[in-house]
Amino acid sequence: MKDTVRIAGIIRESIVDGPGFRFVVFSQGCAHGCYKCQNPESWDFSGGYDCDISKILKAIDENPLLDGVTFSGGDPVYQAEAFYDLATEIKKRKLSVMLYTGFTFEELIERSREDEYVMKLLMNTDLLCDGLYMDELRDLTLLFRGSKNQRIIDVQKSLKEGRAVLDERYNNEGEKL
Repeated sequence: MKDTVRIAGIIRESIVDGPGFRFVVFSQGCAHGCYKCQNPESWDFSGGYDCDISKILKAIDENPLLDGVTFSGGDPVYQAEAFYDLATEIKKRKLSVMLYTGFTFEELIERSREDEYVMKLLMNTDLLCDGLYMDELRDLTLLFRGSKNQRIIDVQKSLKEGRAVLDERYNNEGEKL
């Protein structure tokens, strides 16, 4: 088990990074380089800081109003083992886990063949926002997504069916927050 995760920062209370009242962990490190990324300061793999997973869990435990925890970035998939360890503890607390990644669901399945922790992370994830942010497809009316190419996926249904299954609650175009 990993004791630390490299992060860019956290937000203790958010209503825009997934459904409900959420705690957000921003991972440090991303190789996607999306044009007009919201968090370009999180790209540098040597930036940010190492944070004890136990400190993150303590902060989560301090807020009984949380519905879940969101992993954003950077891209948490580059630290799949550490985020899997964190997700496992979050699920024990009966909180949902949402993961933002520039990889598609299909690419994650492919990556999991070489990194078992990618699959383990997915197995502990409820919702996945997948795909690169594409500024030319930016749409501020989309729930929990920045661009129209991104999908909100029900991960558990997807793993059972062996294909990406969209969560229709969050994939309607033009739906307002």
